[in-house]
Amino acid sequence: MSKLIALLALVGWLVAQPTAAQNGEILVQTSLAAGLAHHEAKRLWSELRRGDGLTLVREPGNPHDPKAVRVEWNGHLLGYLPRTENEAVARQLDRGNRLQARIIGIGTYRNHRRRLEIEIYVRL
Repeated sequence: MSKLIALLALVGWLVAQPTAAQNGEILVQTSLAAGLAHHEAKRLWSELRRGDGLTLVREPGNPHDPKAVRVEWNGHLLGYLPRTENEAVARQLDRGNRLQARIIGIGTYRNHRRRLEIEIYVRL
């Protein structure tokens, strides 16, 4: 019975969420930011909030990944899009397309590693 109640609650929550089309947006992808331990995310962690806007910055001269895309918050480097998920975004940024991003999830793993889930979209 409790599983049924939980399922009904989840369905109700999903129905209440606005869709991207209703918001005038097209979702491009969702990703977990990479490299958070190596940049400013740790210092800024307590200030980050779900829904905060992020800036995506192409970094073609990155010596580790020519398709690198930085993830910034208020001018601070938090991390990067994962190497396995950055090609399409890098291509769109290189073409001059204006992609936007925001935080959709903040958390930690059991081993205390930080988890920052972002969504990348185009506003219509």
